[in-house]
Amino acid sequence: MLNGPSTALPYGGDDMIDYLSLAIGHALLAVAFLRLVMREDLDVDPEIQAYADKLDAEREAASVAGRNARRRQRGSDDESAV
Repeated sequence: MLNGPSTALPYGGDDMIDYLSLAIGHALLAVAFLRLVMREDLDVDPEIQAYADKLDAEREAASVAGRNARRRQRGSDDESAV
């Protein structure tokens, strides 16, 4: 009758293949992760940039300087119409 210890390889070669396959799999996952992280298009989101620009414009329009600029613009438009 055969049992596990008597039929195993004398140098334990099965463990080495298991560790090698785990190392290769994890290395490939690390390479894939690094390639995803290093992509340029992940740093810029056009919708967020457009929203930020809109908020800045609204903030500028609501500020004292923005109101004064609109008054100057209206004043110059009225003078040019005459």
